[in-house]
Parts: sequence; C-alpha cells; structure tokens
Amino acid sequence: MDQILSSAGMNGFYRVLNAVGLPLWTARLRDIRRGCTPGYAGRALARHHTLELVLDRMLRGGNVSAVGPGVAMGQTQVSSLLEELGQIDASLSEAGRARLHAAFVEALTGANTLVPLFHLLRVARTQRERGFHVYFAGLAEGAAYDLLLSRGGIEVEVVCEVVSAEEGRDVHRGAWFHLVDRVDPELQGWLAAHPGRYLLKMTLPRGLKAAHAGSDTAALAQLHARISRLLSECRRADHDEAAVLRLEPLLLAGAQAGELGLLEGLRREFGPEAHLAVTSSKGGGGGVFAMAARAAREDEVAEAVQRRMAALAPARLSGTRPGILAMFVEDTDRLEWRTLRDQLRLEGAARQFLTRAEARCVVAVTCASRLELFGAPPPDAAEDGEMRFRNPSHKQAGAAALAPSVLSTL
Repeated sequence: MDQILSSAGMNGFYRVLNAVGLPLWTARLRDIRRGCTPGYAGRALARHHTLELVLDRMLRGGNVSAVGPGVAMGQTQVSSLLEELGQIDASLSEAGRARLHAAFVEALTGANTLVPLFHLLRVARTQRERGFHVYFAGLAEGAAYDLLLSRGGIEVEVVCEVVSAEEGRDVHRGAWFHLVDRVDPELQGWLAAHPGRYLLKMTLPRGLKAAHAGSDTAALAQLHARISRLLSECRRADHDEAAVLRLEPLLLAGAQAGELGLLEGLRREFGPEAHLAVTSSKGGGGGVFAMAARAAREDEVAEAVQRRMAALAPARLSGTRPGILAMFVEDTDRLEWRTLRDQLRLEGAARQFLTRAEARCVVAVTCASRLELFGAPPPDAAEDGEMRFRNPSHKQAGAAALAPSVLSTL
C-alpha cells in the first residue's frame, strides 16, 4: 500500500489514516459496500459515499471509473486536495492535528461523509490560487470560522458550511428510495396478474421524511400499506390529508422507449422536483409500472440555504473583519443544480440574505456542489468553480485586494 500511495501522491492521506486508525477506515468502507445493495436505496447510498469509494479505489490503485459514471473526471481534483490535506496535517500543532483527526473520525461516522472536509480543502486551495495567504484558523486555534485570508493588508474570515438540499424538501429523496424498494417486489407479482402499463401519481401534503432527518419510519410504512391496498383491491384512487394516490394508464410519450426514455418523459411531464421510479416486469410481457410523487408545495432548497446562512453569520463570524460564507449544497443532482442556478433561485436567496441585519459583516456568499468539487465542466458545474454574490453594502465590497473572491459571478 505504501508504494501505491506514494506513486499516487497520497502520502498525506495515508498519514491521517494512520493517525485515526486504518481499521476505522477499513470498517467504514466495509459498511458502505454492505449497504450498496441492488435497488434504489443502495444506489443512492453509493452516490452519497462517492468520495469515500473514490478514495478507497485510489488507495488500492484500482480503476476509479468503476465507482460510477463520470467519477473518473474527479480523480485529479481529489488527488490535489489530498496533497493539501497532507500539507495541512504536517503544518499544524499537536492540538491542531487533534482537531483535524477528530473531524476526520466524525466524517466516518453514521450518515456523515468526507465532503465537508474536502469542501474546506477546496475553498482553501482556491483562495490560495487567487493570491490570498490562507490560515486554517479553525483547526489551528479552534476559531469559530474556518479560514483566515489575507491579501493587500486586508483580512477576511471564511466559514465553510455544507447544507443538504433535503432540508428544503417535504419529500426526501432518501425516504422515496426506501419506499420504492419496499413496493418494487410486490409490483412484479401485480404486473404478472395485471399485464399492462400503469402510472401511480402521488401527492404528499404531509411530506415524507427520511428517518435520519428526525422522523421515524411510521409514515413510510403507512404509505407503503396504502399503495399495497390500492393495488390488491384494484382501486383507482385513494386520498386523505396525508396522501392523494391516483392509478392511471401510462400514456406518456416515450413509454415504449425503455426505462431511460420513460424516465425522461416522466421528468418532462412532472418537472425537476418530482420523485420518479419505473418497474418493468421481469417475466416478459412488457408490463411497466411507473410512480411519480410530489410534495404539495414546491421545494425550498434555496430558502433552506438562506436560513442556514442567517444562522451562521452571527454565530461563526467575529464581526470585526469582513466575512465570506462558502456554502456547499449537498444532495443535488445535475438537473436540480442547474435549475437552482438557471432559475436564479440561489441568487435570489443569497441576495435577499445580504440585505438582512445578520449579513452586516458578510462581504460575499459563495455556493458550490459536488459537481464543482469533482471538477465537472460547465454548464453542469458553475463557471469559476462556484456561484459568488457580493454584498454591495459592505464597506470592503469594492476593495481591489478582495476582488478575486467577492466579485459576483452573475
């Protein structure tokens, strides 16, 4: 392993792994692989832990592209961030390294990932490339903010924060995937007895939250039971204050074009916020059962980011220097991320936040996602590696020294 790590430029990562214990990493990857079972939830878990799976492949000298489509493009990006990690680990005091190692251990616990740590590393590297001196104040001194930048005699505090898009959804994708995996085995038998093409439309006024987000599995189990009852009784509709279910013939264009074409047709029909699934009969006969679910109101991902910023600024910025909130929006896919950008939803939320009292010390807000982290090209990823919004009312907003990091990208 030493030779592989050395040739891949991963000595710093290996040093951190040794400090926290290689058995911890081994156990973590074993648990992730065990959870990546066939089905929607298993594939979602693999996507959630893409970074860990990529790192494991790199450690083993394997083919990173085997982790998933489009992942290989991020190997160079990840490798450079690993070098950053090694340099930081070597430069910190004993107390600073203890904080770094504790953050690493936390990232390998429960539903957590290494994304927050790598977001911090990427922001630091980006600011250094823009000509700033970067000091890891959070790790080195336990400061409330993460980075202290300096350039041209001006110092700037940076908070690096990850917010899940699930916080702005009434219907969580994680809960939806678990529901689909529960229903899917029953659909095979149902399609065998009722050959044809069907569409189950669901509106969920009370939402459907993932268990790790603070709810239990009762709502999911109840919805599953209602779908099973609807099918077993051959009913066309079922509705109450928690859910509206409608079973209809599947008449969408593209229904004959295979699962991919059908999903594209459903996406056009129901929009980017809909949760979709398609089950095809395995015994032949061409049976298809599609499901589309929505909350009763639009997702509020941008609003969730705004709420987090309003809480962060007074809690983690000292107020004595200009501050930057570097926000990482997690749990989005390409379509949703482009929608948030193209429809100016994130821009609107950020600019509205910058007018509030909590933003007095904030000179700029930046937003990025996994697409920028893994180095995806535009238009999937934002130009310049982030969306950036300057606060025109901040007294340092026009400072030439800060321009590379605060000038708005839109």
